[in-house]
Amino acid sequence: MTNAPVSERRAEPTKIALLMTRPLEASQGFVAQLPAELQAQLDVIYAPLMRIRALDVPVAIDGHKGVVFSSSNGVLAAGQAPTSLPAFCVGQRTTRAAEQAGWRAQCCGATAAELIAYLRDARPAVPLLHMHGRHTRGDIARNLAAAGLPCEAQAIYEQQLVTPTDEILQKIRAQDRIIAPLFSPRTARHFASLGLDQANLTLIALSHAVATEVKGLHYKDLQVSKMPDARNMAVMVRDAAVRLAHLEGGNPAQ
Repeated sequence: MTNAPVSERRAEPTKIALLMTRPLEASQGFVAQLPAELQAQLDVIYAPLMRIRALDVPVAIDGHKGVVFSSSNGVLAAGQAPTSLPAFCVGQRTTRAAEQAGWRAQCCGATAAELIAYLRDARPAVPLLHMHGRHTRGDIARNLAAAGLPCEAQAIYEQQLVTPTDEILQKIRAQDRIIAPLFSPRTARHFASLGLDQANLTLIALSHAVATEVKGLHYKDLQVSKMPDARNMAVMVRDAAVRLAHLEGGNPAQ
């Protein structure tokens, strides 16, 4: 049996690159929830644009009737619950983290605005304490106080921007097809500053606020998640991979 001529051999399709810019643990958790068939088609590039550092500050929980967490980073920085206080959370991931840390956690919506509306109607015991990062959005404490629900705000961690190594940047620029999910306006703004505007980028933004930060870039496509959560972002990554594979004549995961 002779080998087929080189001209007749079918080239193996190149993998689609998935660029993960969240802190490493969060990025790995996101990739793990993608279907196994899809993961096999992706070349994952981990390039965290942010790292989380807990601040060396005492957490002043005494006297509060409940706490508010708007991200799982806040839960991790707060540590194990000193008492079984209720924790009002944004998003399922934050809620699960709070439960694991010993809080009586409940999910109050997918966004800060939904949490504020929920608590405005639920009227929980007050005062509350919102534990958050130095860079935060939504003015949760101020809006709750305006609704008659006294809430203090305390920064207990900071989000430090990180620039990928030259090696990682080179690898990103070398890709033919790359999907980049972006999860926060600040990360997206930092991403836009890296000079990676190129026609092979498919960008998926968690929200319109995130999308606004990258609209000045050159890209193949920019989509906004229907809901601002990881599950919908994962669905959009899958759909983007299917579209790109079809365009290139590949065999997309279904």
